[in-house]
Amino acid sequence: MIKRFIQRVFGLRQAGPVRMPKGKHGLARDAISPAALRVCEALAERGYAAHVVGGAVRDLLLGIKPKDFDVATDARPEQVKPLFRRALLIGRRFRLVHVMIGGETVEVSTFRAADTGEAEKSEHGRVLRDNVFGTIEEDALRRDFTVNALYYDPASEDVIDYHGGLADLRKRRLRMIGDPEARFREDPVRMLRAVRLGAKLGLTLDSDTRAPIKRLAPLLEHVPPPRLFEEMLKLLLSGHASACLRQLREEGLSKGLLPLLDVILEQPLGERFVTLALAQTDDRIQTGRPVSPAFLFAALLWHEVLSAWRARELRGERSLQALESAMDEVLEVQCAKLAITRRLTATMREVWGMQPRFEQRSGQRPQHLVESPRFRMAYDFLALRAASGEVPADLEVWWRTFQSADPDTRRAMLLPDTGPKKRRRRRRKKAPGEGAAPAA
Repeated sequence: MIKRFIQRVFGLRQAGPVRMPKGKHGLARDAISPAALRVCEALAERGYAAHVVGGAVRDLLLGIKPKDFDVATDARPEQVKPLFRRALLIGRRFRLVHVMIGGETVEVSTFRAADTGEAEKSEHGRVLRDNVFGTIEEDALRRDFTVNALYYDPASEDVIDYHGGLADLRKRRLRMIGDPEARFREDPVRMLRAVRLGAKLGLTLDSDTRAPIKRLAPLLEHVPPPRLFEEMLKLLLSGHASACLRQLREEGLSKGLLPLLDVILEQPLGERFVTLALAQTDDRIQTGRPVSPAFLFAALLWHEVLSAWRARELRGERSLQALESAMDEVLEVQCAKLAITRRLTATMREVWGMQPRFEQRSGQRPQHLVESPRFRMAYDFLALRAASGEVPADLEVWWRTFQSADPDTRRAMLLPDTGPKKRRRRRRKKAPGEGAAPAA
């Protein structure tokens, strides 16, 4: 009876799980992280079911190294936490346990129950709190996409598939479990996740899954900004940011995330600049080099800062003050939507604020600039501007040479100081007796 109710709520036909043995899927225990195996073994020793689940299983089957491993179990959070020396209970919407083993964190979730309509929801249908626990079958129903509803049993080395995720992986298809509109209303961030996973994994969105996205895009306005920022960061640092942002625009989602992004991409220089920034970021991630989120956000928003800066200068504001005000103006709009952290915005402001200083190539100013803590990031930003045609290429070449030159070469490279000279104040001669100590 309960199964029939679940199937009716989610619009699913009766189907049993498929257990695929190791001989068919080829996923061995040694592909699972030692920390995730230890978590599963500790739970199994106490009689609990424990499976590696979701993105890690999906990625391993696709030949991709997972960034992290999640475990699903029938143990309650308060039963999981005491089993491990370093474990934290987290989450309000749904309680989880983060188990820290060595330098790795394994997220442990309890099987979730089917949504019977009792979960606390917003007026738009977004689930706010849902700590109702259930069976593995119900948990599989609550997963978002079929390819994320795959469970790996470390004991038997079987992959357990409840909703055709294995077939969808073979077809390179991303398909929502249940009614897509209802599932997107439950959690609008799933629309962003669909775009990110499609671009990252080379999966095509199923037509039924894609159909309601444009219509439901405004629901993203009701997602808390910190959660939106977290998902946007995953998207931008996926190694496929260029494809993700193109897909965001095609699905009508970009305006809800970066309200200024469409304006940026409509400007010839802005489009080339952003395209280069995304391509460089993707290349760094794919080749295992570090990436700065602050640099990427600074690049995405630079041409809006530049536009506001020039507009203020035309109104008669002094250049540096105009730049400061332009940065405030742009960040105010963006942070209201994405809750970009202060640590990132502080770095973004430094990078933006150093750009006019690259024009100053005389006196001690170049040496002081090279010694600035953010010089390297600001120089990389200048190089991006030069590559896009925004500033002369020889300006970037000068700074590239200057930063690696010896002191004598640096002195020879300095340009004549043609700026207005500061008038030195003449010291006023003291009148006779002025400043003398008073007589006792």
